[in-house]
Amino acid sequence: MKLDVLNIKGEKVEQITLNDEIFAVEPNDLVLAQYIRVYLSNQRQGTASTKDRSEVSGGGKKPWKQKGTGRARVGSNRSPLWRHGGVTHGPKPKSWSLSLNKKMKKLAILSALSKKFADNKAIILDSLTFAAPKTKEMISVLNNIKGNAKPLLVLNTVDTNVLKSGANIKDLSITQASVLNAYDIMNAKTLIFVKDAVSSIESKYLGKDKEVDNETK
Repeated sequence: MKLDVLNIKGEKVEQITLNDEIFAVEPNDLVLAQYIRVYLSNQRQGTASTKDRSEVSGGGKKPWKQKGTGRARVGSNRSPLWRHGGVTHGPKPKSWSLSLNKKMKKLAILSALSKKFADNKAIILDSLTFAAPKTKEMISVLNNIKGNAKPLLVLNTVDTNVLKSGANIKDLSITQASVLNAYDIMNAKTLIFVKDAVSSIESKYLGKDKEVDNETK
């Protein structure tokens, strides 16, 4: 697969050949859907908690005697039936974590990348650097390359000026090639790769004995 490389003015500066084993595989929608389910499940904190009748403060004394009052028998005013009582079957802290094996993670990421490139939703920049953080300059670059539609910018290494320049732009997400995951790819409408990030992705996923990092955590 060949794709044009643009500069920050939106001008074509060269054309590169992308590896079909990474960017043109047959997408596996089932694995991709499973990856996204696992990823979203692993984002849940599972810290919601309620107190049952044994944890609510108070209620140590029996409100009234067992017999002779004509009222229903009750052992504690912290019963779930009472105001300020405990919660019945409420949520408790738990782990929502799920897992996928490495081959499925790799296939999901390659499927997501291939879908975006097949749909012409990917743009490659030759480079992207700013002398200082400038939101206006980042907006200008996105306009020049026609990458305004919910873009995901993929860098090879952390660039503080680029991160700060895009921090206040609505719908713009910025990540690194080393932590790129299938959910972020599918959640974006436009992928914008810096050229060296493409090389980094190819070297990461081309080796058959390469291990895939746990992106779903």
